[in-house]
Amino acid sequence: MKAKSIRLLLVGATGAVGQEVLKQALADERVSAICAVTRRPLDAGKFPVDPKLENIIVDFSVLSDRPVWCGVNAVICTLGTTIKVAGSKAAFAAVDLDLPVAIARKAKAAGATRFGLNSSLGANALSPNFYLRTKGDAEEQIIALGYPSLTIVRPSLIDAERETRRRGEQLGLLAARIFKPVIPRQYRPVTAAVIARALLAGVLAGKAGSTIVESSELHAVG
Repeated sequence: MKAKSIRLLLVGATGAVGQEVLKQALADERVSAICAVTRRPLDAGKFPVDPKLENIIVDFSVLSDRPVWCGVNAVICTLGTTIKVAGSKAAFAAVDLDLPVAIARKAKAAGATRFGLNSSLGANALSPNFYLRTKGDAEEQIIALGYPSLTIVRPSLIDAERETRRRGEQLGLLAARIFKPVIPRQYRPVTAAVIARALLAGVLAGKAGSTIVESSELHAVG
């Protein structure tokens, strides 16, 4: 598959990282079409009409085998929330585990061969930490689907301006910026733009097998 023939399904385009992926993909001539699947319409002020962008509004609670999954050969999933925002562990897992896996499965069945997943530093299916265990479970289940090319990016704290402020995250970012010189590279905050660049680069490269990009690597190329 030539990079210029990439037809991208983007899930999570209204989030901080998803918005950056969309901006970069729209500006990249190697991406011929983008299907942004969202719960609510994209902000027209940030993303004006573009001939290669289609925004499809979907009720993620009732995913179906609709044509929306067809016609793409690559997927980038940037879905993510927190337990506090979701309201419960079950609701968090529905967004960060169940939905990404369901989308990955349906997209692959429809012909997609490349997948990019935004995960988390420390993701591990055996972790005693529920958040990291859930992220690790998502990684393992998507790897098991057997995508010819899979890129998993594991950023540390995401440095971005969000529409919905997360108090704990904001305090963490403030502390990280103050003590950045003494914080090990892998734990330093990473900008949404850098994470998006790694996800898009992975999908465009189409490297065979599974590639995991750790947070320390993001800083090295960021």
